[in-house]
Amino acid sequence: MQVIPPALDRLITDLTKLPGIGRKTATRLALYILRHPASEAKNLAMDLGQLHETIHLCSGCYTFSETDPCAICGNPSRNSRIVCVVEEPGDQIAVEKTGAFSGTYHILHGVIAPMDGIGPSELKMEELRKRVQSGQVDEVLIATSSTVAGEATASYIAEMLANTGIGLSRLACGIPMGMDIKYADEHTLARAIQSRQSVSLNP
Repeated sequence: MQVIPPALDRLITDLTKLPGIGRKTATRLALYILRHPASEAKNLAMDLGQLHETIHLCSGCYTFSETDPCAICGNPSRNSRIVCVVEEPGDQIAVEKTGAFSGTYHILHGVIAPMDGIGPSELKMEELRKRVQSGQVDEVLIATSSTVAGEATASYIAEMLANTGIGLSRLACGIPMGMDIKYADEHTLARAIQSRQSVSLNP
C-alpha cells in the first residue's frame, strides 16, 4: 500500500541527496513545503531552477558569483597580492566573517583525496600555479582544514610553490579561545605548540 503520494516521495528522495540530510529530515522538510502556500513552493522551485543560470565561477578566485570578477576580486581596496587558498566557497565566507583578512582568495573546490578519486587535476591547482607564476602574487596563505586530506592538500601546495619566490604561510591551528588546555586533544595541542608565536613585552 502506497502511504506517501508518489510526488511527495520523489521530493523526499531528492532532498536526501543533499549533504547531511537523511530520510527523516527530508520527510520533515518536504511536509513543511507541502503545508505552506503553493506560491512559496513555486518561488523555491524558480530560485533553484535559475541557480545555475545566474551563478558562475569567478575567473579570478573561482568562487560562486553572479558577476565576473566577483565582489572581492573587483574591489580595489583589497590587496590582490596576498591570496588565501581555501577548500570551498563556504570556507571563504567563514574567513570573511572574521574581518581579519583584506587580501583575495583562491577556491580549490575540494581537497586531495585519492581514496575518493580526487587528485590535484580535479582541483583548481593548475589555476593557482598559473596565478602565482603571473608575478602578481607576493604571498599565499594556505587555509585548508586540519584534517588528513586538508593537511595533504596544504603539503602539495607548499611543494608546488616552493621555488616560486613568493611567501608561503599556513593558517595557524591551536587551542580554541576559552578552552581549558587540559581538555585539548594531543593533535590540537601539538599543532598549537608548532604554531607558537614569540611574545613581545612592552617596556
